[in-house]
Amino acid sequence: LRRFYWSIVHRQGSALIAVIGQSVFGLEVYKELRKEGHTIVGVFTIPDKDGKADPLGAEAEKDGVNVFKFPRWRLKGKGIPEVVQVYKATGAELNVMPFCSQFIPMEVIDHPAHGSIIYHPSLLPRHRGASAINWTLIHGDKKGGFTVFWADDGLDTGPILLQRECDVEPDDTVNTIYKRFLFPEGVKGTVDAVRLIAAGNAPKIVQPEEGATYEGIQKKDNAKIDWNQSAQVLHNWIRGNDKVPGAWAEVDGQKVTFYGSSLLDSGATAIGQPLEIPGASQPGLVSKAGLMLFGNDGKALLVKNLQFEDGKMIAAARYFSSGSCASVELTEEEKAFAEQMRGVWKSILTNVDAIEDSTDFFKSGAASMDVVRLVEEVKLRASGCQLQNEDVYMNTTFQDFIQMCVRKLRGEDDEEELVVDYVEKNINNMTIRMPHQLFINGEFVDAEGGKTYKTINPTDGTAICDVSLAQASDVDRAVAAAKEAFEEGEWGKINPRDRGRLLYKLADLMEEHQEELATIESMDSGAVYTLALKTHVGMSIQTFRYFAGWCDKIQGCTIPINQARPNRNLTFTKKEPIGVCAIVIPWNYPLMMLAWKTAACLAAGNTVVLKPAQVTPLTAMKFAELAARAGFPKGVINILPGSGALVGQRLSDHPDVRKLGFTGSTEIGKHIMKSCAVSNVKKVSLELGGKSPLIIFSDCDMDKAVRMGLSAVFFNKGENCIAAGRLFVEENIHDQYVKRVVEEVKKMKIGDPLDRSTDHGPQNHKAHLDKLVEYCQTGVREGATLVCGGKQVSRPGFFFEPTIFTDVQDHMFIAIEESFGPVMILSKFKSGDVDEVLRRANATEYGLASGVFTRDISKALYVSEKLNAGTVFVNTYNKTDVAAPFGGFKQSGFGKDLGKTYNKTKTLL
Repeated sequence: LRRFYWSIVHRQGSALIAVIGQSVFGLEVYKELRKEGHTIVGVFTIPDKDGKADPLGAEAEKDGVNVFKFPRWRLKGKGIPEVVQVYKATGAELNVMPFCSQFIPMEVIDHPAHGSIIYHPSLLPRHRGASAINWTLIHGDKKGGFTVFWADDGLDTGPILLQRECDVEPDDTVNTIYKRFLFPEGVKGTVDAVRLIAAGNAPKIVQPEEGATYEGIQKKDNAKIDWNQSAQVLHNWIRGNDKVPGAWAEVDGQKVTFYGSSLLDSGATAIGQPLEIPGASQPGLVSKAGLMLFGNDGKALLVKNLQFEDGKMIAAARYFSSGSCASVELTEEEKAFAEQMRGVWKSILTNVDAIEDSTDFFKSGAASMDVVRLVEEVKLRASGCQLQNEDVYMNTTFQDFIQMCVRKLRGEDDEEELVVDYVEKNINNMTIRMPHQLFINGEFVDAEGGKTYKTINPTDGTAICDVSLAQASDVDRAVAAAKEAFEEGEWGKINPRDRGRLLYKLADLMEEHQEELATIESMDSGAVYTLALKTHVGMSIQTFRYFAGWCDKIQGCTIPINQARPNRNLTFTKKEPIGVCAIVIPWNYPLMMLAWKTAACLAAGNTVVLKPAQVTPLTAMKFAELAARAGFPKGVINILPGSGALVGQRLSDHPDVRKLGFTGSTEIGKHIMKSCAVSNVKKVSLELGGKSPLIIFSDCDMDKAVRMGLSAVFFNKGENCIAAGRLFVEENIHDQYVKRVVEEVKKMKIGDPLDRSTDHGPQNHKAHLDKLVEYCQTGVREGATLVCGGKQVSRPGFFFEPTIFTDVQDHMFIAIEESFGPVMILSKFKSGDVDEVLRRANATEYGLASGVFTRDISKALYVSEKLNAGTVFVNTYNKTDVAAPFGGFKQSGFGKDLGKTYNKTKTLL
């Protein structure tokens, strides 16, 4: 929750400014200068092209500012008198030239009292000239940036007023470095320069000649690739010409332009269909990832997109199948959308009489700014169709464009095919397909070093498959991907309602795969299939649908303050996403715990790195596949199976993780809380151990108390965080109650969880089974009465008998500690002594859940109020709902899952 203070004040140090330039960059500088309180006395921009005004001129005209569109300022090297006179009449005190492609005469440059300043996208004196960004990348500079300098009669040689630098990323293109730094920071820097001038503090630092370079303008004819160079040099050349003018080479007798280059590790596997490239040291390879190219040093780079001479752009992976995509038949609604877009094309391509299916966007006169407009027009009419500029370049005819849009709207767009290495099994009368690798940045990948481990089927103790075992470096990669997706990616730009649509779509896909997910959950965790279908998976689907509805309802508020007058101050709060959230989930409800925490994070606009329990990773991996197919952008969801000591610890320590949600033991929760505090004071929410008391009064509905008491203990084999860890039964019905529950327990069928008639499946894993055996042995040693169960079932797998203890005293180990298994702990309390049983029930360090059975409503409300637990069940148990906040008190943790969450909430069900 961030609080903002706004006030309207009088701005000092304003200037009379002439803005000379063009483009969106010029427009943003113009707007910011007006916000600063400067007076724009004139905007000098380029003439309209094909009837369309430059963005800078169009905006200024709306504001009523004088706009001049001279085709030229000079003739034969001299200023045109009429043009110069018009300029001088504006009375400008300063010329600001944010992006100017025209030659401006010196009599205009020197005329204002404060002179003229120019924005240049390089760190002068390096890379003087019009293609400065291109050459920064072509030369492989590690640092880039921009300069605001005082104009003189040389080519980018004037004194420096201000410079700002940035790191150049290894795979930066002209486009990415411009969007990430040179554009936004350049606008700020230009405005800052004007602020310095207005304050009389602007420096004039003479440019040194040492290190000065000048390179010519990059044009298409001199952007041809020379293949006789190293992979690094080839990579720099391609990215340095991406997008304009575009590095090209002859392939199959035609000019092909290369975009989206990235260097590959020296150990990259070379698999794909060969493509002969004249002059290259070896053939390229077309694979699912793109086109792999090789330098003369044997190292490789990967190119994502290719463009042909006719303007058609394709994914490089589709080079050999670019014409094989079958057209889709449009529905009536889609036909209406197509006609709307035909009108949009006509409004852009004003020189075309009619938009036919074969009309080519670029051959009909469209330019790069028209691409931006077209993308935005689509978003206005179909917000579920998230287009990128590249989509227009790859679908240049109207028919191809509409087909592409429809595929995206249907979720059938496979521009970058998801590659999944499945483990397939025929089980439960179906074929299940399970991913088994890490999921990082939208791709299934092996762990560092190819490390794996075996996940075990608790029904028979056999291995299901090998699963990638994440290492610390994998955690770093996943967090970096999540951070980039949050800060720079599409996820941070889409509106909340579109986030909701993605969550709804994911829920629909989960529902389509509900039986498969339940089968995987049953096989990996031992959950009875019918329960997995209804609760493990069913409630997971409900959770995503519930939080999808919250996406556009997260609101702040305005706050009246004492200082509201006379300066018209306004205070308001805005709820913002935190950033990268780490999630560490337990093994008892693998998919449901993922859903409870992940759905809320995504609904609020965060990105996620999730570690499933090492013993139950498979539904999380299947979830990752479905999330990718639902259209979640790369990096938003990352799944890392691995050990808690390594993966969980690294997430707790990682400085770029801003919140960690954990469900598990109190001991580990304390350790995580400490690590999160020491690392970067990251937010933490913890759902920890429990020893939930259930009080059964003699005036209860006995049939219901027996039925729900059994559910309270044995639901999900007792592997249930809110399981009734101790039952207090009023003494005058105690023996009757024990007799009834024993009878019912003996009817339970223990067996294969995929058998629809099974009541009780195997415990989750061998170590947990061993702990349950030891737990019951401790109870017997301390003097509790073992009525039934207490030992492992004699059959393959990790089966444990449903167990009942009576005569349990308050000091006993089994009265204090959680079993997390199918063990019913029964104690008597004196008839009518409500306060005494409440004292005993609350005499625990845990406070996750509790319950009471009575027909007396006054007693029920009194007991509910006094029980110190996050959830109180009244005459029922285990009836959680996605709309009801869930979480504990005391050493059961803090923070809430589900519902509209508050800091401390008691839920009565």
